[in-house]
Amino acid sequence: MTDTPTPRASGLRTGAVFAGRILVIAAAVGLVGWIAFTLSNVVVPLLIGLVVAALLVPFSAVLQRHGVPKWLAIVIALLSLVGGIALLVFLVVWRVSEQLPSLEDRTVALIGTVQDLLRHPPFGLPSVDLDTLSADARSFVEQHAAELQQGIVVAGATLVHLGEGLFIVTFVTIFALTGGRHMWEWVVSLFPRAAQHRIGVAGEAGWTTLTHFIRVQVVIAATDAIGIALGAFLLGVPLAGPIGVVVFVGAFIPVVGAFAAGAVAVLLALVFKGWVVALVMLGVVVLVQQLEGQVLHPFLTGSVVAVHPLAVLLAVIAGTTIGGIAGGFFAVPLAATANSMIRAARQDDPDVEIALPIPKSAEPAE
Repeated sequence: MTDTPTPRASGLRTGAVFAGRILVIAAAVGLVGWIAFTLSNVVVPLLIGLVVAALLVPFSAVLQRHGVPKWLAIVIALLSLVGGIALLVFLVVWRVSEQLPSLEDRTVALIGTVQDLLRHPPFGLPSVDLDTLSADARSFVEQHAAELQQGIVVAGATLVHLGEGLFIVTFVTIFALTGGRHMWEWVVSLFPRAAQHRIGVAGEAGWTTLTHFIRVQVVIAATDAIGIALGAFLLGVPLAGPIGVVVFVGAFIPVVGAFAAGAVAVLLALVFKGWVVALVMLGVVVLVQQLEGQVLHPFLTGSVVAVHPLAVLLAVIAGTTIGGIAGGFFAVPLAATANSMIRAARQDDPDVEIALPIPKSAEPAE
């Protein structure tokens, strides 16, 4: 006679099976993370290239649907990106070089004010001799020359890695623009035939989410940059243009990026305009952040990037802890893309025909 398992035994068995699957998934994720961390010089540029491609492929597809030849659409998309980056760099360099003399004068005056404050009660600290500081700095350099030379070597190696990364980003972007659909077909063909349809469904959903997410982030970053830069300009804070560029770049790290970049505007307002203007600038930053979180994100994101705000925050913290700035940048798009791919794979119907993640409209017949 076969013993019928008790409800408690059945629950323990179910829990054991579930825990075993969780451990296997955690081990697989950990292995993938270790490989990505070990090969970060390749993985990070590859991910950047995919993000750039997610921004440019739809733009190139729109141009081609309006009759622009494929090669010309790709060239226009690439030149638009390069031109936009060059314009931002020019704006920062031009404005900083233009206001550098006044910034130097203000900085010297501020140092003197701080020294006077520290010499008087309640601090009562001895005055700081700038000549003594200069001599100490020179002595430090002489004593640590070997370490500084090693740092220069490391900096040179870093520049080499940056060049390699830029090379990878460029070619990933170009190949995605010219033959992304064929690349995806090749990737899908590597998996067992029984799994190819589900992988195709997941890839379509992931690509749709990624492209939507990148477009949303560009709009949100531009809104944050314009709002904070305009507030800084109206309040007379110096370097309003470069502040906008810093905010635009920082906004690509959700939740904390734009707010941290906005802190630069508050600091400049405090240093050059006083605490009253700094408080007003802080109010502008908070207002822009509320506009982003309460209006723009719900309106623009919709149900495509269906990730809970708490999950976004945790993903950013975890990504920053593991991978630094790069981890914080990729945390949310990876989480949103993985979420869409898993949901699509679970809802897969093998009898339904699917489109490839890179739309065919992006690659019309020559």
